[in-house]
Amino acid sequence: MNDMTARARTVFAADRYATELTGIEIASAGDHEATCTLTLATRHCNARGVAMGGALYTLADFAAAIAANSDCLGSGDLHWVSLDATAHYLSPAPLGARLAARSHALKHGRSTALYQTIIESLDNGKTVAIVETTMVYV
Repeated sequence: MNDMTARARTVFAADRYATELTGIEIASAGDHEATCTLTLATRHCNARGVAMGGALYTLADFAAAIAANSDCLGSGDLHWVSLDATAHYLSPAPLGARLAARSHALKHGRSTALYQTIIESLDNGKTVAIVETTMVYV
């Protein structure tokens, strides 16, 4: 594990909704990129038994927040937050699926940024969702 990943895990442990309630894990963090993982449990699934859109969105939002704040991890002063997002749900992910959300900057400016997060199944390689998030510096 690199130093930035260790710092991301320490700083974002305070995001208890994502880490404790949802169970998302930070796999890696780098320069304006991050990867988070989640294994789908019944609490993440809808009545059809596949991932609820809100669970996928939470995974993508968390990965984008870590990526956008990667240059703030040393101080712990998190300045980048989501302004809006567009989610494209492409393939269902069933109960038990292992997912990875990889987020990277398409554009990172002084006051706004655009991040793309691709959620893939680690079980079959299918793209489950693509989420584009506009971030704002506050």
